[in-house]
Amino acid sequence: MPVLIGDTEYFPDVGPVPYEGPDSDTPLAFKHYDADRVVAGRRMEDHFRFAVAYWHAFRQTGGDPFGPGTISFPWDRAATAEQRARDRMDAAFEFITKLGVPYYCFHDLDLVDEGDTRAETRARLRDIVAYAKEKQEASGARLLWGTANLFSHPRYMNGAATNPDADVVAFAASQLKDAIDATIALGGRGYVFWGGREGYTTLLHTDTKRETEHLARFLTMARDYGRANGFEGVFLIEPKPMEPTKHQYDYDAATVIGFLERHGLADDFKLNLETNHATLAGHAMEHEMQVAADAGMLGSLDANRGDPHNGWDTDQFPTDLTETVRMMLVLLRAGGLQGGGINFDAKVRRTSTDLLDRFHAHIGGMDTFARALVIADDLLRNSDLEAMRAARYASFDAGHGAAFEAGDLTLEALAEIGDRLGEPAQTSGRQERYENLILQHIR
Repeated sequence: MPVLIGDTEYFPDVGPVPYEGPDSDTPLAFKHYDADRVVAGRRMEDHFRFAVAYWHAFRQTGGDPFGPGTISFPWDRAATAEQRARDRMDAAFEFITKLGVPYYCFHDLDLVDEGDTRAETRARLRDIVAYAKEKQEASGARLLWGTANLFSHPRYMNGAATNPDADVVAFAASQLKDAIDATIALGGRGYVFWGGREGYTTLLHTDTKRETEHLARFLTMARDYGRANGFEGVFLIEPKPMEPTKHQYDYDAATVIGFLERHGLADDFKLNLETNHATLAGHAMEHEMQVAADAGMLGSLDANRGDPHNGWDTDQFPTDLTETVRMMLVLLRAGGLQGGGINFDAKVRRTSTDLLDRFHAHIGGMDTFARALVIADDLLRNSDLEAMRAARYASFDAGHGAAFEAGDLTLEALAEIGDRLGEPAQTSGRQERYENLILQHIR
């Protein structure tokens, strides 16, 4: 991948980030992520399809509920919105190509500042999409997915697709159409919906049945429009249980899967899962991934983590190796992601104010996933893990267990067998043995 530098070099102290191996002490080098290394029959790059998230990497300035941003971006200093968008994209592709990441992803309003009218915003978006095409062709980097920001503006305070005001829903549809058009134009592999305000804060004034039906209608319209206009990728929904609303309709993986199946959308939609969102729903990320994989909907992942001492979405870069190993076990057993990749929906900390910190963060996250993938593959090939799991269910491989699974027994027949056998023997789950196996293979 050639490094792209525009009129201004925004990261002059960084060259192409190399792979130097686990013994390297170079801060700006990969220790475990080797794009061409083959693991479980695929190159690392193809397993992950890593993507840089435009919003956190190039727009997030470190603000929090208690204070404004701490980071000033040199690409945000131009006098006009159009030039700021181009400068920002120059910085983005310089960063992406120096990091060697094959993909990026965005919200529409990450790329451009919203104008005073829909027409003005649309014109800005079309201009920057044309510029992005040039950047993609020159670098080889691709769009993993696009989406529309239908949650930040005050007009969406009561939701977008689920808003009780039909005028807001229509405005959201206009913004959605433009974002889908941009994604199609840039060859995006997917299109994501995150219902940041598709939910409620009180049931006193909320008709949940009507709102969820409106959401299904909105998604159906988006699906139909995308397919009619040449979008061949996967549509994705990103579950999150709460924050900013008290309760969001895309609460967790199981909720979303049920919603998609109920409304006839399961053939076109899959899930984009996030670790921090899983935590807020009271689940481990491996749980959310397994639920999606079991339904054939493990589409894409946001790479981040939360802080166990904070009860909110902190979006920190992933560095928990044991957690990531468990995630990679699910990914490998499922045969990989279906259509998507792994994007870094993660932000540097408020006190990490150097532009170089963004490189350190992404390098650490990519190394964490790469190391975890190798360990998970080793566990599956060179440990007793799979044999032990299979042995737990051996009683269903023959006899009445197999007949039960095949549907060859009535309840009366199965109950008769239970009467005849009497009290079953107690069998240990050996959880600690399984946990120890992971620790043994972390080298």
